[in-house]
Amino acid sequence: MDTTTTAPLDNDGRDRDDPPALPFLHMWADVDGRTRLNASALRGFGLQSVGGGADPQWMRPFPGDVASMTFAVLPIGWVGQWHPSPRAQWVVPLRGRWFLETQDGARVEMGPGDIHFGQDTDTAEIDGRSGHLSGTVGDEPCHQLILQFTESPGAPTPHPFG
Repeated sequence: MDTTTTAPLDNDGRDRDDPPALPFLHMWADVDGRTRLNASALRGFGLQSVGGGADPQWMRPFPGDVASMTFAVLPIGWVGQWHPSPRAQWVVPLRGRWFLETQDGARVEMGPGDIHFGQDTDTAEIDGRSGHLSGTVGDEPCHQLILQFTESPGAPTPHPFG
């Protein structure tokens, strides 16, 4: 898999008739329980104000109940051995870099500006591995924001949000 996790936005957001899309990397388990990685995009943005007289901006409400919001710091050299995601979750690297490797052999590195939706909660053990392998890349810790959901807000397909 290409290590570029996000494609450029469809547009620069200035055309009120052409909503942008937000690219993200999706990790999920197929019907056989094998984890996979693919590039996807969050669509469905609409213009609205956040209030207080602010000009409208592109916003997209997101479904689901958030179970937890956590800030994490992965130390230099950290490796999270093969494991499934504990819940469906958004992982947003804030500083540093990290990698994901899935059972289908795909590997990707991510850093600030890349976002990831992890949905490999129901994986099979294949060749002694379940879920994904992850770890830090480079010579600095990876700071992350993790939003976990009580139930997955998307379908377990390559493009979970349409």
